[in-house]
Amino acid sequence: MCINGCPGLEKAGLKSLSRYAARERFKAELKREIMSSSADTFQAKPATKQDSSRSLWLRQVAAIMSLEVEKNFFGKRAVLVYLLAFMPIGLLLMIAIMPPGTRDWLDFAQYPVLFSIIYNALILRTVVFFGCAWIFMNLFRGEMVDRSLHYYFLSAVRRDVLMAGKYFSGLVTSVILFSVVTVVSMLLIFFPHFYSASVRFFLDGPGTIQLFTYVGITILACIGYGAFFLIVGLFFRNPIIPALLLYGWEWLNFLLPPLLKKISVIHYLNSLVPVPVSEGPFAVVAEPTPAWLSVPGLLIMTVLVLVVAGSRIRRMEIRYGSD
Repeated sequence: MCINGCPGLEKAGLKSLSRYAARERFKAELKREIMSSSADTFQAKPATKQDSSRSLWLRQVAAIMSLEVEKNFFGKRAVLVYLLAFMPIGLLLMIAIMPPGTRDWLDFAQYPVLFSIIYNALILRTVVFFGCAWIFMNLFRGEMVDRSLHYYFLSAVRRDVLMAGKYFSGLVTSVILFSVVTVVSMLLIFFPHFYSASVRFFLDGPGTIQLFTYVGITILACIGYGAFFLIVGLFFRNPIIPALLLYGWEWLNFLLPPLLKKISVIHYLNSLVPVPVSEGPFAVVAEPTPAWLSVPGLLIMTVLVLVVAGSRIRRMEIRYGSD
């Protein structure tokens, strides 16, 4: 029996109280956002019932996005994403301070190829891949771990609308973060070593077009990987193993026959890279898919995955005790 108080119990009680307060604050914010969006819709005089429902869904998607984007950028799980995003920037800062003495780094003509290698291996296949995995898988799996998903399910919002709002919030977060990483990384690899040549390359040469192309590829990667990892977070209680299997599939894409190459995100992204890089002597040669097919193909595949995710969330039941 504790006469003068039990520090362990007091600490546990304070921790439980703070968790309860956080949940209640989130519940109040969610209710206020969704109810305000519903009220704004019904205050306006709609032309038809269908237009009213569509307007309500769009407002609810926007309300959910505003809540989730803030959580994605400033929540406790954002630290890992920031560390991952800083990895290529930190590496290129070290290279800028202590440049390698190899012949490729002394020849400016090789710099577009060098950045293409770094972008493909480090930024696209590692930072964007695992960053999207962490952001999108936690959109629903993180709510299950925090035991807060029922607040959304009990609110006056359709589940497919909830899925759309969460997906777009993850998309906004990943696109902003990884586009900045892409731009900063490309500038860091050029300007610290050959400033004058880099200015001419970006202002008078193909540098600006290549920069925007890489940013566009990053955005498409966030769209495609985001949809896949969203559905992984919905279907699997432990999404790490499916994520690693998908990572292996993407890395071994160069060994796959041409037909199987098309069942991957990286195939469509590599077809858009402005400076192609050799995949090695063991790669199975396949014709790159032209841009007018790569972009629609990736978007169609993303839509199909989101349709499956929408079907899954409509039948989803919450079992906190098993997570």
